This record gives sequence, structure tokens and C-alpha cells, in this order.
Amino acid sequence: MNIPEINIPDVPNIAGGMRARSATFTARQRSNSSCSTDGTPNLGILPGFRRHSISIPMLVISDSDHYDLGTSSGLKYGKFVDWDKMPAASSESYTEPLPSDPKILKSMARAGCWSKNHTLRAKAYNHIIRSIRCRAVTPDGAVYRDISGKLFGQKKVSTHPFPQFMEGSQIPMYCLNKGGLNAVKKVLVCIENQFPDITYCPILPAIVSLLLHYSEDEAECFQNACRLIACNDPDMHYIDQTFLAYQSSCMTFGDLAKKYCHGAHKLIGTTDHNLFSVYSDWMMWLFGGLPFEYATRVFDVYLLEGVKVLYRVALVLLKHYRVSVTSRESEITDLRQDIQSFVASIAHHLTVDKFLEKAFSIRLFSGKEISLLHIANRKALAQKGITLTQRRQSMHMAIDLQSFSSGIVTAQEMRIIWSWIPERFALFHPTLLFTTSEHGYSLQTLYSRVEGYEPTVLLFKTLDEEVSGAFLSSDWSERNKNRGKDSFFGTGECFVFTLRPEIERYEWMTAHPVESVSEEEFPKARLRSRSFTPSVSRPDTSASSLSTAGTSQDSSFLTVPHAEPRPAHFRSVPHLPTKTASMFMAGSREGIIIGGGGGQALYIDGDLHRGSTQHCDTFSNPPLCKESFQIQLLEVWGIHNSVQNTV
Repeated sequence: MNIPEINIPDVPNIAGGMRARSATFTARQRSNSSCSTDGTPNLGILPGFRRHSISIPMLVISDSDHYDLGTSSGLKYGKFVDWDKMPAASSESYTEPLPSDPKILKSMARAGCWSKNHTLRAKAYNHIIRSIRCRAVTPDGAVYRDISGKLFGQKKVSTHPFPQFMEGSQIPMYCLNKGGLNAVKKVLVCIENQFPDITYCPILPAIVSLLLHYSEDEAECFQNACRLIACNDPDMHYIDQTFLAYQSSCMTFGDLAKKYCHGAHKLIGTTDHNLFSVYSDWMMWLFGGLPFEYATRVFDVYLLEGVKVLYRVALVLLKHYRVSVTSRESEITDLRQDIQSFVASIAHHLTVDKFLEKAFSIRLFSGKEISLLHIANRKALAQKGITLTQRRQSMHMAIDLQSFSSGIVTAQEMRIIWSWIPERFALFHPTLLFTTSEHGYSLQTLYSRVEGYEPTVLLFKTLDEEVSGAFLSSDWSERNKNRGKDSFFGTGECFVFTLRPEIERYEWMTAHPVESVSEEEFPKARLRSRSFTPSVSRPDTSASSLSTAGTSQDSSFLTVPHAEPRPAHFRSVPHLPTKTASMFMAGSREGIIIGGGGGQALYIDGDLHRGSTQHCDTFSNPPLCKESFQIQLLEVWGIHNSVQNTV
């Protein structure tokens, strides 16, 4: 790979002033040379956006350059700021001590208590970052002064390779002056020098740029950035440092988007074949895409709450983007660029206070549950061949339109199903495990061919040409684990769907997010799954007809290897009977049941010829097709190279 070079001038002498000359080089990144008056960064090439070689203007500073620092040039933390571009804020000094209680600081950050005072925000950042738990040896300001002296010396201009972790990213200037842009470049080069194991981190330039607005000097900015990188608090995470970790976060966001932004996810699936590429941009919406005032308010909370707040904010952006394009869906030609433009203009849609209020009202997964989802996605990527040292590569939904063949669905319809399933499984190709056209109409044969595969997708076509199915998260061999008794198993990732005549998906009822609900209105108890005994020969799974089998089963939302703990996911919804909440899948010699409570979403008999479908409480679905139907063809698909049970 040809690595472009950065020309880095000496640190400008603010008192004496210097003159800027210009030079250019060709690269895949573009450093912005200005910031709009509302603080919106001029977006260059973001990961996943336009990729081509362009001429990048670089600054070569001479001794006669003059820096216009505005009326607040004497402010301790304003050395690198162009005050004419900054949103209105007080420049008065702040002498009151900040509280040490993290909960109080969190409340202050969410309320924007230091957003109107530049000095207060600078002190808050230093105060918060100093308290972060880090590795024993973390580079500090003294290290920066030492290595910057060795790397840059007293030269008027020094040339250095572009940091490899910045591949495909940009340096957003926000409201920095010319000296600030040069300082960001120097800090990034020194970070690469001290952290050679960072192989991919496209958000780091934006983080350094934001920190520099509130730093006394380059050394302080470097020190604070290093502490975020070196954080070793098991309950806090800030920066992904490899492509494997970064892509895992992107896939986790995609999983959350499926749950919380149904409309937006459906739009993306119908207008852009590669959902991975759209969701791979999500962090760049926040770091480099948001206007400066919005980015700093998000950053305030991010320092105290870690990456979880970023998921919240990005979900709000996606939700409101969907609303904004309702009347012009047919006019969208470049979805990713359209989202980027929306993010940059978010101030036209929501005030910053309303924006954050909506983010904090989302009933998001717990930090532990997000962590488990991230781990599961990371394992799937590792199975796909992505390593810790892997450089960036494009990820695609694994449906080959040319080679895919099914007797029930087209390749396009299978793409729709693959856009619904969890991201870590959508990486892999579907593999046909069972089809009645080849293996016959025998439930026992079906079981024997699908056991050992997790998850599976069941598809069937009726004699009336209706097509429906289900995504089933657990191995069918689990039906044998409850001492011979027929019982429900599975997780909250199960769902049922229809493809013809209409396309619709119906998820686990408790997976539907509830916004703006107070703690008093929302029950505190989390779901505890039980094994229930259904009557397979007489399809009746109403709550009153169920009996509890001996042992309780964990019914988490996630499908993960059984050797690892599964989180008890989501709180109960008030109107949903507890007994029906975990009735996902059940099977015996007599037939298969999917969903229960008030009816069954799907019942298929033992000879695979007949079935029935009803409304059920688990998925809150209408009948998936004609209520009593005859099966023309049935298929079960597995995930090639997906996690399989070994227990």
C-alpha cells in the first residue's frame, strides 16, 4: 500500500505569528481547511463514503504567518481555537471545584452544564479523563515533549508517513485555527509512535480534534487521548483499535438498528444491497459528521458513560433520518451520502437538547448485554477470517444472487430474510439442510439433518402459493434436554415472517422498544424463562393451559454458545403474560410449534403435510397465511460456518 505523507510545520509561535504557504499531496483522505459558521465540519472522505485519490491541501507555516485568535486570544484553553467559528459561549474563567461523584458529573453532562463555558468544559474534560483507570504505563505530556522533539525537531517543515490507523478517514477541523490543524497532525503521529498495535481507528482524528479545542497545549491533548486509548476499566470502553473490534461495533449497531429502527432498517434494506456498508459508517456520523455543538455535547457524556451513549445517539439519528425522507424515498440515489448530509444538518430537525433527550429516552440493552452481543459478533468475524492485524476490508451480505437456489424463495427474497437475521450470522452463506423435495416428508428426517446447526431458517410454501417461515435461534437437539418432556426452548432472537403475498416480520414482543416510559411504569423484574409443556397433538398454548416443567431454562435475547452465560434480556411488558413470553420453539415426534400464548404462530404436523397458524402472544403476529394449510414444499436452511453447539 502506498502511504501518503503529511507535511507538519513547527508549532506556531502565537505571539510572533507566521505566514502560511500551501502544498498538496495525493491521498485517500482530505484534511478540511475550514469549518462552517455553525460549527459543522466540512466532511471529506469518511469510511464507507466516496473513495478515490484527491489532492489534499496541506499547510506549510512560515515565520510571517499571523493567527487571528479573536477577542479571547488570551484564554488559557483557547490557543488552538478560531473564536469566530465557535458557537456562542462564555470565555470567563471558572474557579469552582468540580464534583468527584460520577453520578453528579453524569447528570451535569447530560444537562449540558458546561456547554456554555469554554474554560469549565476544558476543566471538566481534564477532571474526568484524569480519573479514568488506565494501564500502568500510559504516555503522558512529558513523553509527548520528548518524542515530538525527536520527530519534528526545530525544522520549519517535517514530513512523516500518514498514520496507518487513519486509513479512509479524515481530520475534521471543527473550529480549530490553522495552528490547531497542525497540532492534531503532530499528536496523531506521536500516538502512532507510542501505540504501534493500533491498526485501525478512523474516529481517533476527530477525538483528538475535539480534545484540542479544550487543551492548554499539544502535550495535554496527547496525554488525554492516550488515557482514552489505554483505558483498562472492565466496565468502560472508549476506542476500538483494530478493524476486528471496529467492525464488531458496527455489526452490533446493525443489530440494535433492527430492533429499534424498524422503518429505517427496512428502507436501507430496500435501497442499498449492502447493509454492512451503511452501518459501518455509524461512528463517523458522530465523529466528523455532527455539527460541533452537537458533537461536543455527545462527547461530554461519552467521557462519562463510554461507547453505550454513542449507540443511543446514532439510533436517534437513524430514526429521524427515516422520518425526514418519508416524502422523497424515490429521490434517494446515494443512501450513505444522504444520511451523511442529514447528520450534518441535524440542527434543522432537532435542537441539541431535544436530540439528547430522545437518545436518553431509548430503553437500550444493558452495558453487559451489549458487551455480549459485541463478543458474539467479534467471534463471527474471526470465523470469517478477520484477525487482530487485519486491515480494513469491505463486508457484504453473504447471498450470492447468481448461485443461490431454492424451491421456495428467490435470491432477492433470501436477501430480505438475511437482512433481518442478526449481523453475526448474515456474514455467512445459507446452506440447505433439509428439503421435502429431496429428503421426503418426514419430521424425524428433518430433525436428524438439522440437529447440530444453530441457528436455522424454516421456510414453507402452501398449496395456495403463500410463503412464510421462521428464524429459529437454537439447535433443535435442545428439545431432548428436558427429561423427555415436550417443552419450549430458544431465545428472544427468534422471529416469524411472511414473504408472499406480503413481506412482514414479527419479533418477540418484549424485544419491541418502549420510549419515554418512567421507571415507575416499567416493571423492575426481568424475564425469567421457564420450560413449558405444550400439547403438540392439540395445538393449544394459551397461558392458562401451560404447565411448568421441572427445570427453568435461561431465555436470553442472544443466541451465543451455551458455554457462555446468556443475559436475561429486556424487562417485561406490562400486558404480556409472563408464561407466554418465552414460548419460542418446541418439537416432538408429533409436530413442531413456534410461538405460543392465545394460539400458535406456526404448527406443523409430524408428516410435514399440514399445518396451522394463529395469532400468538409471543410474537403478536396475525395468522401468517391461511389459518389451516397444506404444505407444498418445506425447507430448512443453516448458516455456513455459524456457531454450532458442542454441548
